[in-house]
This record gives sequence, C-alpha cells and structure tokens, in this order.
Amino acid sequence: MKILVVGSGGREHALAWKLAQSPKTTRLYCAPGNGGTRLVAENVPIPDSDTAQLADFALQAGIDLTVVGPEVPLSLGLVDAFERQGLRVFGPTRKAAELESSKVFAKRFMERHKIPTGRFKVVDTADKARSVLRAGELGWPVVLKADGLAAGKGVIIAANMNEAEAAVRAIMVERQFGSAGDQLLMEEFLRGRETSFIVISDGAQVLPLVTTMDHKAAFDGGRGPNTGGMGTISPSPHLDKALFALVMSRIVLPTVTRMKEEGRTYKGALYCGLMLTAEGPKVLEYNCRFGDPETQPQMLRLESDLVDILNAAIDGNVLADEIRWSEKAAGCVIMASGGYPGPYPKGLPISGLEAASARPGVSVFHAGTRFENATYKTSGGRVLGVCASGRTLQEAMDRIYAAAADITFEGAHYRRDIGAAADPAQA
Repeated sequence: MKILVVGSGGREHALAWKLAQSPKTTRLYCAPGNGGTRLVAENVPIPDSDTAQLADFALQAGIDLTVVGPEVPLSLGLVDAFERQGLRVFGPTRKAAELESSKVFAKRFMERHKIPTGRFKVVDTADKARSVLRAGELGWPVVLKADGLAAGKGVIIAANMNEAEAAVRAIMVERQFGSAGDQLLMEEFLRGRETSFIVISDGAQVLPLVTTMDHKAAFDGGRGPNTGGMGTISPSPHLDKALFALVMSRIVLPTVTRMKEEGRTYKGALYCGLMLTAEGPKVLEYNCRFGDPETQPQMLRLESDLVDILNAAIDGNVLADEIRWSEKAAGCVIMASGGYPGPYPKGLPISGLEAASARPGVSVFHAGTRFENATYKTSGGRVLGVCASGRTLQEAMDRIYAAAADITFEGAHYRRDIGAAADPAQA
C-alpha cells in the first residue's frame, strides 16, 4: 500500500515510524514532514493546510491510505475533500472535528447530552466576560479559553481578577489567538488528576488505546504557561480497570453515539482530555486526533499492525481484531526551543542525535526540525520528543534523560520531572 501521513510534528513522525514497520506498506510519504520523517518516509513539500493540493497529490500518486495528524487540516475539511474524490482517509470530517475546532460547540454538546464536564459560561465581548468575573459565578481560579484552535496555547488559568482581566484583554481585545478570540469560554477550575484517554472510532464502535498522562505546563513542578505538551508517560498511573470502564461508559461511548445521532458521525482518533475529580471523571477538552506527545509512547508500545487498525476503522469494523500492546512502560520528554511557548529562534544546529538514538530502547521523534546542508536544525517550538520504553517507568525515564543529555542545541530546555509527580498540580 502507498500511504500518506499529513502533518509535520512529532506525532506524525511517530505514526510514520510505526506505519513503515507494516509489511503492507510499500511506499510512505509525509506532507510536509520534518527533518526526522525523511528517515522513514519521503517528504512531500505540500502544506498540511492545502487540502486541494493534498487531494491532487493523493490521486496522482495512487495513495491507498491517508492518515491525518494535526487539527488544522481536519478543521478545514481535508477528510471531506478526500472522500469526495473517493480516497481512503483516516480522520473525522469537518463537522465531526468541530468537537475540537470549537470549544464552545464541544461544551454545549456535553451539556446537551449530560456528558460530565465543568460548569461554564460563554461570552462574546470583553465587557460580558468582566461581568461574569465580577459576579464570581465560576469561583477562583477560573479557566479562560479562546474558542477556536490555538495550537494548545489558548488556555489561561487565572488565579485572581487582575490575571483574569489580563487574559480577557489578551484573547478578546489584543486577539493574541486571532479569530479564536471571537468567543470566550469561561470554566470552573477542576481539581483532581489530569489524564489523556484516546480511542479510535469507526463511527459506532470504539477501540481504546493504552492510557497516557500528559504534562502540559512548561516548567518543572507544573509551573509556567500551558503548552502543547512537554512530555507524557504510558500507562497513566491514575486509571485502574474500574475507572477505565467508567470513562468508556459515561464519556467515550455517549460522545460517539450522540455525535452520530446529531448527523456528525465520528470516524478517527478521539482524544478525551480528562480531570479525575472527587465526583468522577470530567471532560476538560476533546481533540479530534491522536495526541502529541501521547502518540509517541503509544506507538512504542503498539505491537499490532497500525495499517490494519486504521483500515478497520475506515471500514466500520474497528473491533475486528484484538489489538496487542507491550506490557512495558514508555515515556516521552519534549526538548523545546529557548523561549517556548513564547517567541523562540529558529535555524539552530542540533548535535548528538545519533548518540541518543543509539541508546537501548530509545527513539527520538522529530517535531520542529529541518534537515539542511547535512545538518539538523531547529524550526519550531517543540523540537524533539526523546522517547523510550522499559520494564518499568523508572527504567524508561532513566533511558530518556540519559539520551536527552546527549542532545544539544542553543537554548534547549526540557522538564526534568516527567512521570515523577504524584501531585496532579505538578503535571
């Protein structure tokens, strides 16, 4: 099979790496890819947002299966464009992907169908936001979210009125997240343990993947601004069998069932970002794709053929075969550019990749890199995902941090406590 992976991040490198292992894969492309995907696939210089050009390429190249990684092409209707051309593609349609592209839609969907989530208010002006804040309806701290896509950064947790007013100004007045600031979602702050729960849906049935726990804050101890994710571990230490079953019955299955009833049949990867509260699991957000950096350790643990799984989902039979997972633990630590998640430099040379990748059990997935003049250089905020598996989580993390120490580029920073925090606030 000729397979196309759409995207350029660490998640796409991990997916391409796994797809390349399938005996069914005869040729693998990545559009646009990054410095690392060139090691397992042929990079195609088409932006992931150019749905028409991607569809043309898939037709001309005779692509048998396309896997869409990031949220932007999904929100632009890439899956719809491919399906109109009779192309096989894994991912939700534009209408289904609104679960992620509009946080307001997602919250109102959960409210309609009694899917557990936090209390919230939706406002469309800064003055209305300030009125809600002054009334103290949602308590403190309060969570403020730009409505649309913001690359994982449009969420601000405000501890007091001054911080909240600054966040409202940034989102709705200064438009730091562009049109995502047209509406503001204001939520109560949920306390508990955060975890990621990711499944593959065929529109009616769901196949749960191994659990993961993401670490969103930029710095050790859960400090600093939210990011797209600074590291993750698998399995999550907080989801036992009973809780797993509860999430499936109260959140995942109702979501897929109600989406189908609303005429938004959901096929693809569905990511439920959860808070495990004293009242039970509640949804923080939906993502309509594989996680990043959750996918990286999940692909390390996956023993089944990913091509078979994705094809079964497209064909409406995702539970056809039992999925096999390694019993080993796995983790991922993101090495980021200096300044991330704020402004950062690009084009800095990276050294030590060969030494790091040669360590036992270690895989280094590229995210914000490019290959130029025989040298890997930085080209994004999250540059690399240093990953490993091990008999225990401690063994996996020891391997990761030893490998990360091999890699250098100017201004590089990464968290030193991924997987170590028992306190949910540390994540």
